[in-house]
Amino acid sequence: MAYQTTFERYEIKYLLNAQQKEQLLRAMRGQMQLDQFGRSTIRNIYYDTDTFRLIRRSLEKPAYKEKLRIRSYRQVQPDEPVFVELKKKFQSVVYKRRLVLPEEQAMTSFRTGDALPVQSQIADEIEYFRAYYRTLRPTVFLSYEREAFYALDGSDFRITFDENIRYRCQDFSLGSPVYGTPLLSSGQTLMEIKTAGGMPLWITHALTEHGIFPTSFSKYGAAYQNMLDTDLSGGLLYA
Repeated sequence: MAYQTTFERYEIKYLLNAQQKEQLLRAMRGQMQLDQFGRSTIRNIYYDTDTFRLIRRSLEKPAYKEKLRIRSYRQVQPDEPVFVELKKKFQSVVYKRRLVLPEEQAMTSFRTGDALPVQSQIADEIEYFRAYYRTLRPTVFLSYEREAFYALDGSDFRITFDENIRYRCQDFSLGSPVYGTPLLSSGQTLMEIKTAGGMPLWITHALTEHGIFPTSFSKYGAAYQNMLDTDLSGGLLYA
């Protein structure tokens, strides 16, 4: 299967209650279609420095920020594909570059510090990132259930709904079951609008009609802040 490896787009987030989600799903009828994967469970392992430099910088809302993660779209075996993703945001535009590797190869490279077993421009960018930050290690396992919709008009406009967002600070395996601390209240959904251009009029009208406004919610950021509150790392988070 061929996978898209580069993305350049705007990603706009909204926190919805159950009623608002149903209102938007009604507005989407005839405009968007659920993708072939239906409702899938996404697993992520986020990497950061020993002082959480990346997420601390991100929470300051700078013009430029970046992060690194390994992602799968289901529970995987060692020989199944996962995505090593370098994600950057500059002046509201998101740039994502990713490699596809067997789970065992990706995890072994990050565990041992050996170079990724592939040669490409994207691999070089990821290796530069790893060398620059030096003390990268897995810090958060983050999972959620996603429904992704694509536009029926053939444009790149997409909407995703993420629910049951959970995190943990142990068991960093993409082959493990999902469990951990919830980040959303009961009935809440994180919606993301993804587009390289503007939004269709029908969605702007629906958002306005139902009083739905953008939020700066970050899954990794929310997990980190919750970790600060509960002091799971014995004071290291405050370094």
